[in-house]
Amino acid sequence: QVQVVESGGGLVQAGGSLRLSCVASGSIFRVNIMGWYRQPPGKQRELVADIREDGNTAYADSVKGRFTISRDNAKNTVYLQMNTLKPEDTAVYYCYTAVRRIMQGPSYAYWGQGTQVTVSS
Repeated sequence: QVQVVESGGGLVQAGGSLRLSCVASGSIFRVNIMGWYRQPPGKQRELVADIREDGNTAYADSVKGRFTISRDNAKNTVYLQMNTLKPEDTAVYYCYTAVRRIMQGPSYAYWGQGTQVTVSS
């Protein structure tokens, strides 16, 4: 089995910063993709940013220039540094991982439970 655990959410004022962390553990051969999605109140889940094993990244337009995703492959950990936060960034943030459990096996998606980020105006 694979466990995905997020941390670092909380309440912050507009213009402030937060750093989210996510660790994948368990039966893992390789973590191909790690990323963050978010679900604002009453809206659908959306991609925030993701990062591949080779370091290539992708960001939603709404967070470019404010958020930075990074990962530590040795620790199967991904980080999301969020700066200049806005009230519209308020959401539950979910960590996503695409994990290969054996060398020649397929990748499977695993999700964390989510962490609340609330930005007050």
